[in-house]
Amino acid sequence: MATPVLTPERLAASYSYPAYRQLIDELQAEGKTTGPQQSELLTNYTRLNVQRMGRLDKTIHLLPELQAAVAALPRRYAWLIITEGWCGDAAQIVPVLEAVAQASGGTISTHYLLRDDNLDLMDQYLTNGGRSIPKLVVLDAETLTEVTHWGPRPEPAQRMFLDLKSQNLPFEEFSTQLHGWYAKDKTQSTQRELLALLAALA
Repeated sequence: MATPVLTPERLAASYSYPAYRQLIDELQAEGKTTGPQQSELLTNYTRLNVQRMGRLDKTIHLLPELQAAVAALPRRYAWLIITEGWCGDAAQIVPVLEAVAQASGGTISTHYLLRDDNLDLMDQYLTNGGRSIPKLVVLDAETLTEVTHWGPRPEPAQRMFLDLKSQNLPFEEFSTQLHGWYAKDKTQSTQRELLALLAALA
């Protein structure tokens, strides 16, 4: 029998989406961000990310076929989302994950955990040996065993990320190009990959 990814108590101690957003806002008001590392740079990234998440929360339109797939889910799932407030990819993706869960009418519940407070979990879901986020871990809501996982970013963005990384670009240029891709893509790649993930669950 598969082992639960985490205990019910630990899941219950996770953040809801509103609580996650509130945490980031409260830390921002203090000139801080999530996680043990604090710097003006990370705080500035977080400020940008708050704007990105706020914009996406208001403008996301789920693909009709994704909405249909959510409606057809056969049982309840808990989505465990490993993230941090300073992470730009998380700001582009987390609102999409939340929108999908909200469209499920309660079939999908979301549970947010901060990466650096949960390294034992994060280290089960490394990407090329790195602690890349956001990471979505789909759990059976009853058993808390893993069904599948996804992340840290859609495949076209991941290819671009690896290409830019190989060029040793300054971070600002690297980040500008990657977020430019997200802006042009308008969450479509993320939605299509989540559609494939949900189709596999049906």
